[in-house]
Amino acid sequence: MPELPEVEVVRRGLESWVAGRRITQVRVHDPRSVRRHGGGPGDFADTLTGTVIAAAVRRGKFLWMPLHGMPVGTALVTHLGMSGQLLVEEADAPAEKHLKVTLDLEGAAGRPGQLRFVDQRIFGGMFLSPMVPTADAAPGGFGADHLLIPQAAAHIARDVLDPDFDVESFHRRLRARRTNIKRAILDQNLVSGVGNIYADEALWEARMHFARPTDTMRRPESARLVQALQVIMGRALEAGGTSFDKLYVNVNGASGYFSRSLNAYGREGLPCRRCEHGGVATLIRRDPFMGRSSYTCPTCQRAPRNARW
Repeated sequence: MPELPEVEVVRRGLESWVAGRRITQVRVHDPRSVRRHGGGPGDFADTLTGTVIAAAVRRGKFLWMPLHGMPVGTALVTHLGMSGQLLVEEADAPAEKHLKVTLDLEGAAGRPGQLRFVDQRIFGGMFLSPMVPTADAAPGGFGADHLLIPQAAAHIARDVLDPDFDVESFHRRLRARRTNIKRAILDQNLVSGVGNIYADEALWEARMHFARPTDTMRRPESARLVQALQVIMGRALEAGGTSFDKLYVNVNGASGYFSRSLNAYGREGLPCRRCEHGGVATLIRRDPFMGRSSYTCPTCQRAPRNARW
């Protein structure tokens, strides 16, 4: 599933290629991909046609495009789900196998004429949402200059790359929970945009075990974890995100390369790169976790005695 860096890579592409352009025609090829739009496929297409995409904004994994030409405070929200892709294509380019929605865009010199939503597994989708004021009176997300957020995303916490992310508030809310640290940072209501891959990578970076109880975290440790998340997300952004197959690509169809530099995730039985540098070849371990897996180094991420599994 695309996580924060992958969605941010897509947002940047949308900002470059489609912001400021008018939608001239909308075609819904599969109604399931607009199922969250209450008026149905016909209303979705009719309402969008003629509007102008004002910007591309993200909070965590939620991505939205505020629209001009509609009542103030309406956005086109896209959630990529497990396999969703937003691709900017030439109008005469062959249709992708799992093409779900096509937006024709007003011509602009040197810029392709269509925005396509492609989704193999149909867990993602597009819909229109009214905008509501943000709870903290700050911009709605990355790329926003207004204090509004789509109603559908209002419950989502800020992410660690957001300039308005509050480390002290994160620490207090973390301490108030009685769970383990990995389960906590996967909760989009506490901090958004973190999935299984980047959780393991950030915990490795911070030298913390995934079963560390949240109510034992001290302020310096919470700050260290946030810094680790920021470092990992920043590295992933530089690499264009993480791709294990062709399901994640940016708006131009290019895959990310961060998977080539993962330190923990998926490296079961391989030497810990940090311990290797210290002359000790500790092997990365895999443990079951919430129906998935957690990868840790037994030496530099020791399980605490009071581990909360």
